[in-house]
Amino acid sequence: MQNQADEVIDIFRQSGALLEGHFLLRSGLHSKHFFQCAQVCQHMDKVTRLAELMVPLLREYEARTVVGPAMGGLVIAQEVARQMGLRYLFLEKVEDGLALRRNFSFEAGEKVLILEDVITRGGRVVEAIEECRAHGAEPVAVGVLVDRSNGSTQFEIPHHSLAKLSFPTYEADDLPPDLQGTEAVKPGS
Repeated sequence: MQNQADEVIDIFRQSGALLEGHFLLRSGLHSKHFFQCAQVCQHMDKVTRLAELMVPLLREYEARTVVGPAMGGLVIAQEVARQMGLRYLFLEKVEDGLALRRNFSFEAGEKVLILEDVITRGGRVVEAIEECRAHGAEPVAVGVLVDRSNGSTQFEIPHHSLAKLSFPTYEADDLPPDLQGTEAVKPGS
């Protein structure tokens, strides 16, 4: 039987979502690999399966709401919320940050789960946690499809990943020879 991380990577490969080339990540780092989750999220059977794998990791937190940070976490967060029977809402990009808009609100102390597609350093997740807290919610856990840091990224609340991988990342001034002189692309999550 296939292990969970292998199944997740297979889903990304089958969807054409695991790209190879020279990429500039949202974190500012460069990489030879990119997870374009939008390619997975157009196939609802695959989204359903990823959520089925995620839900057991998050049930114990007794959250009331699932929050998806724009853009990557929207589809998986909505499906996790559906499978768990919870409310779903999303944060939007405003300038280069995340904001709670559209008259969404939380009750004071409302327990929320943050769902994200891929993390490298976890910056968007930290922003999402802070934005939820700023509006009175209590983030209790984070769920991530793919953790590119191989588990080294930590948050102040528990987090769970379906796959932990270590695809090397590089600072712009420390690129390997095969990436030097090639243009980095930002394909979008």
